[in-house]
Amino acid sequence: MRALHLRFGAGGGHIPIQSWRGGVQGRNGVAGRDTITGVMICGAGHSGSTLLGMVLSGLAGAVYIGEGAKVRYLGDASKPLRKRACKICGDACAFWSGFCWDETLGEGLYAAVARHAGAAIVIDSSKKPLWIAARAEELRAAGHAVRLVFLTRDGRAVVNSRLRKYPDRDAAEQIADWLSQIEAAQALADAFPGPVLRLAYEDLATAPSATAARLAAFVGAPFDSSMLAFSQREHHPLGGNNGTQFLAARAQKGAIVRPGARSAAYYQAHPDAIRLDLRWREEFRPEHAALFERIAGPVNETMKWGP
Repeated sequence: MRALHLRFGAGGGHIPIQSWRGGVQGRNGVAGRDTITGVMICGAGHSGSTLLGMVLSGLAGAVYIGEGAKVRYLGDASKPLRKRACKICGDACAFWSGFCWDETLGEGLYAAVARHAGAAIVIDSSKKPLWIAARAEELRAAGHAVRLVFLTRDGRAVVNSRLRKYPDRDAAEQIADWLSQIEAAQALADAFPGPVLRLAYEDLATAPSATAARLAAFVGAPFDSSMLAFSQREHHPLGGNNGTQFLAARAQKGAIVRPGARSAAYYQAHPDAIRLDLRWREEFRPEHAALFERIAGPVNETMKWGP
């Protein structure tokens, strides 16, 4: 795997990952009233980052932008709709209307979003380490607060989700890609210049209230149980998971997002609540499970959920 080199400015360096069930330490204190807090999510795709972002959007003063890296494509007619616009509203999204960010002008993305939305906490599930490193530097240079959530999920579930969506792709390549993303996320977390929380998707899905309370404390905001009612709020994410967005937008007027054909029945029957997705246990083919164990078993050991 190729090496990933991340550089942070003066005062950066190594910040140890804190245990999910442990305390949180870091250089930034609780955000002050005039301080923006950027909450960035790293890890592998298909690990629940859309759900996590929508839950975090329930914090007072928070806005979840989805995969913030796609802000570069807003309104670009040469890009497909799923890349250039809000996944729930499409091109007609009132939230993103009039928003324009030019990083050459000196204002950081999250500061621009906070000004546009009247927010104090900006949540970004882009997951790309170099993107996250750049946004963290923008925040720190302006005296704002940074938080990183390293989201994990049993790698077998992740690979199965990818093969469900892309059945013609090579299983070994999907496993190798998951390993590469986990390695890159670990490197980012090791070098991140602020507090880092390692969180399992399975904990969020099986103990949502306790998990949300700890997330609120980590960000530096009061916990409110309404965080869990993510489908009761409007969302305007860029990129992200169609299925979770469909659940969130079922009551949102004008929503255009739909789950993929292979997952439509699952999401259409899904209750209006957070529930652990264990479809992989029935879908993951034995030969793929054996291949995964051979290639990635040791790395997945700390992320395994069940046998």
